[in-house]
Amino acid sequence: MKQRAHVLIVDDQADNLLILEDVLSEHYEVHPASSGTEALAYLTDGGVADLILLDVMMPEVDGFEVCRRLKSSESTRMIPVMFLTGLDRPEDEELGFSLGAEDFIHKPISPTVVLARVRTHLALSRATRALERRNADLELIVAERTAEISEQSRRLVASKQEVIAAQAATITAFCALAEARDNETGNHIRRTQHYVRILAEELREHPRFRHELDEDVIQLLFKSAPLHDVGKVATPDAILLKPGKLTPDEWFIMKQHCEYGQKAILQAEKALGGEADASFLRYAAEIAYGHHERWDGSGYPQGLVGDAIPVSARLMAVADVYDALISRRVYKPPFPHEQALEMIAAEKGRHFDPDLVDALMRVAGDFAAIARNFRDEPEDEDGAGGAA
Repeated sequence: MKQRAHVLIVDDQADNLLILEDVLSEHYEVHPASSGTEALAYLTDGGVADLILLDVMMPEVDGFEVCRRLKSSESTRMIPVMFLTGLDRPEDEELGFSLGAEDFIHKPISPTVVLARVRTHLALSRATRALERRNADLELIVAERTAEISEQSRRLVASKQEVIAAQAATITAFCALAEARDNETGNHIRRTQHYVRILAEELREHPRFRHELDEDVIQLLFKSAPLHDVGKVATPDAILLKPGKLTPDEWFIMKQHCEYGQKAILQAEKALGGEADASFLRYAAEIAYGHHERWDGSGYPQGLVGDAIPVSARLMAVADVYDALISRRVYKPPFPHEQALEMIAAEKGRHFDPDLVDALMRVAGDFAAIARNFRDEPEDEDGAGGAA
């Protein structure tokens, strides 16, 4: 059985209460009150009202004050209020509507009009409450979904951090191998990774490179650069540590470090699943295999020409040669910064991509600063330590 709506009628005139109760009681549960104070007490004590018919002109507490109190209370503010009044001034209606009333019914009352207005405002009230419940349900759903998404994001961030940590651990392990075998490495791998990043950042807006060098790629290049000579772990000590010039056979074996490095990195990538989480090793493999290629095709191991050489390997070639030139080796003294730049410029279009040489000249000061910050020798030695 459908529950009947509750209508609270408030009027200090007994005849008005009787008329209204007679009109409405057939359709609704009617609760009469002869004063504003009585109506407020009824609601305060837990009385139910789905709509209130409220006389304006009453002693002690008039209808306007009752409406103000109802609309200022969280428990009653949503109950529709319809004023019953003999007042017909526009300012009285303006005041009633400003207090939150839904309608005015002017006395003398018409039973037909009252019944129609009550029916209409109860229907509007039910629709409003239904809409609010739906909005509350939607807000709950949104809150729950937002919490789910936040948790998923947290897990993704945690997962990404784990991946980053795994990448760093992989690179650190490889680099430790390289440093353990090559007594000339020192800070070489740290300097070269910073050189590579500076060059890449300089070229990221260049028309030839902007499609490859975004921020994520530059970070991967920075992480991967230290692995360029990891293949030297497979080079015999007699060759790797030889102080003099290598024989042709020894040089053939030395050049194989590019292939050894690539194979080791690809095996690590395969062990990591060969998917997105291991994609950072793609650049490491390119660099290890191709950083001795030359722009004119005279390099090794494949003899690639021009743009066939991966950008990562071309960047590493400039960084590696610059650092080799300014560093002391058993077979050579360190060259000053400016002389190293001149020697690289002389190889523009032969050993090196011309645009990379131009970029190096623009960031030469940054290269010199990196060399100083990660120097192997005291600053008063010759070479980059004293470069300006």
